[in-house]
Amino acid sequence: MKRIVFSLLISGFFLSSCEITGNLPINTGNSGGLSTSEIASGLKEALRVGTDTATKSLSAVNGFFSNAAVKVLMPPEAQKVEKTLRDIGMGKLVDNAILSMNRAAEDASKFAGNIFWDAIRQMTIQDAIGILKGGDFAATDYLKKHTTSQLTAAFKPVVEKSLVKTDATKYWTDVFTVYNRFSTNPVNTDLTAYVTEKALAGIFHEIGLEEQKIRKDPVARVTEILRKVFGSNQAS
Repeated sequence: MKRIVFSLLISGFFLSSCEITGNLPINTGNSGGLSTSEIASGLKEALRVGTDTATKSLSAVNGFFSNAAVKVLMPPEAQKVEKTLRDIGMGKLVDNAILSMNRAAEDASKFAGNIFWDAIRQMTIQDAIGILKGGDFAATDYLKKHTTSQLTAAFKPVVEKSLVKTDATKYWTDVFTVYNRFSTNPVNTDLTAYVTEKALAGIFHEIGLEEQKIRKDPVARVTEILRKVFGSNQAS
């Protein structure tokens, strides 16, 4: 009896040790018996590849401006302004404002990579398992949930500087200076906050698309760990 109890204690200690080190093969229902550390590495790599691809694409010239899904347009409260100015022959001024907002978003996106990677490195093994067992956008949703506030705080000053550099602030001021001459209800929209919000929404949109590629298209699994984790996930 003592030997049986002792054996059970040893077995329990072994299992606990495996869980702590992350080397215990687990059955998540679709992981193919991969260890927890492999799953965590695979999910972190997926987010790294996805965020790198998304930010590089959007930070290129016309990355936002030529992408209809993420293009920064006039905010809803300013759409009446846009129509009025176009009606009185000042469409070029509005076009300049829109172009410069997208240039600001593109420029600011160059600085997003390190911010995302810092957040990805903090992902726990439990987080990774939950993402693997989650929906098609589980990794993107995780990143959005856990980083949006930090990214906004870090991204906003970059956007603000970019808006100044690309003359977006000047064009925005020009637009509303002209409009307010003809309106009894002056418009005062926080341009920096608006472009920051739209830039982050665009990045998350693109990350979501990249996640779908990695989950469903073997060609998009550009590293061995991605092929191992998501290949097992698909095969089961």
